[in-house]
Amino acid sequence: MPETPDASRFADTPRGAGQRSPDEPRAVCWDLPHDLPIVAKVRAMVRETLTAWALRHLADDVVLVTGELLANAIVHGEPVVRLTLLAGADGLEVRVADRGSGRVRRLALDIEAVHGRGLAIVGALAHDHGVTPLPDRPGKTVWARWRLPPPGGSEA
Repeated sequence: MPETPDASRFADTPRGAGQRSPDEPRAVCWDLPHDLPIVAKVRAMVRETLTAWALRHLADDVVLVTGELLANAIVHGEPVVRLTLLAGADGLEVRVADRGSGRVRRLALDIEAVHGRGLAIVGALAHDHGVTPLPDRPGKTVWARWRLPPPGGSEA
């Protein structure tokens, strides 16, 4: 999987800070408890954030991908789990970081498998996704990205 896109184009601005154009960069970040039941609450928070950012049309896919990435980080990773949403004029990115030393891998599953489809779901719903090791400690960031059409235009 490719490296994570450069995040320098995203502002570290809290949600709801003043009037903003839909094209202005937006970001929100949550450090989450290492507790699987938090995933349902976070999915609702992500949906609310996307609605506030006028990205409701992406909400179903982004909420599902976020849930898969968080569940993987909580089940297979180590605390602290951090969820970051970044939106700019050209795209939306979800990042889930944890401090576990395990590697992310896509499993080859048979049709009757009950678990293990998370990264396949991410790959099917996002335009791009990948894994970036944390630079200064054990862990990784798993990310998914959706392209947005240019303002007033349509996606090519």
